[in-house]
Amino acid sequence: MSRKFFVAAAAILLAATLSVGDTYARAGGGGSFGSRGSRSFSMPSATPTAPRVSPFERAPGASTLNPGLQRPGFNRSGGFFGGGFGRGFLGGLVGAGLLGLLFGHGLFGGFSGIFSMLGLLLQIGLIVLLVRLAFGFFRNRQRPAFAGAPFGGPPGPDYVGSYRTASGPLGGSPLGGAPLSGGYAAAPATAPIEIAKADYDAFESRLTEIQDAYGRGDLTTLRRLTTPEMAEEFAREIAANTQRGVVDKVSGARLIQGDLSEAWREPDAEYATVAMRYSVLNPIVDQATGRVVSGSSSVPEEVTEVWTFQRPAGGTAQDWLLSAIQQTH
Repeated sequence: MSRKFFVAAAAILLAATLSVGDTYARAGGGGSFGSRGSRSFSMPSATPTAPRVSPFERAPGASTLNPGLQRPGFNRSGGFFGGGFGRGFLGGLVGAGLLGLLFGHGLFGGFSGIFSMLGLLLQIGLIVLLVRLAFGFFRNRQRPAFAGAPFGGPPGPDYVGSYRTASGPLGGSPLGGAPLSGGYAAAPATAPIEIAKADYDAFESRLTEIQDAYGRGDLTTLRRLTTPEMAEEFAREIAANTQRGVVDKVSGARLIQGDLSEAWREPDAEYATVAMRYSVLNPIVDQATGRVVSGSSSVPEEVTEVWTFQRPAGGTAQDWLLSAIQQTH
């Protein structure tokens, strides 16, 4: 087998890697989306469980019920760059290199095939680095400015114990986690609220119920436990998996540790943002054969995410609905 054929095959494999990853893994697909009410454009307060949180990938609270409305960030990907500018740009470069290989001009024309496989990997590595820098630059320019502590800064020194750890029962302070302000500008017309043990129990229960319902494709339960925006997002993810001929059999979510980041009241609703580290079984199964194509049906993976719950003002613990998911980094 010639070296040129091997290099071309490697380039094809890399290009395919950049284009896959749209198969969603667990509820939310590893993305950051939803609404935190008036605090949607503020970062959640840092906690020991989640000191750094990713911003929403599209305008929080934007209507998802209008199919004609453009929804930036919907095509989230767990792949190489998570889609968008990074994947498209790098995919184009690799595609150009692949054409050069196929037409006998080397990876990028001028190189004329004189580099070995090590040289190919070095070139790809340099491209990846440049694109990551460019992608990060443009993304940072699009983030809203925050008052006080810098975006993604270290957590403050006055943390309280988490509300759940692997070795202890529910407990901690009524507010838990970091101070409610978190160093960022406070949203107007809000007031802190206390979170009771019954609320913490509800958050833990919602985690398991929502993941299991997602794994079953149970849209009725998902609509009962989430806001309309989140329910539609989950429905789209499940439909996309069905079109690809796979099923995300996520199940068995178990909370390991969690902290309350923020809890507040607005004129018509109450919100609680909670950082949760949990284990979950997350196999992606081929719909036709039942074969596991990704993940494991026996070995759980560990995930840390920040979930925001919403309920009507004055509601009970059983009224909490999932309104947002954000990833940590």
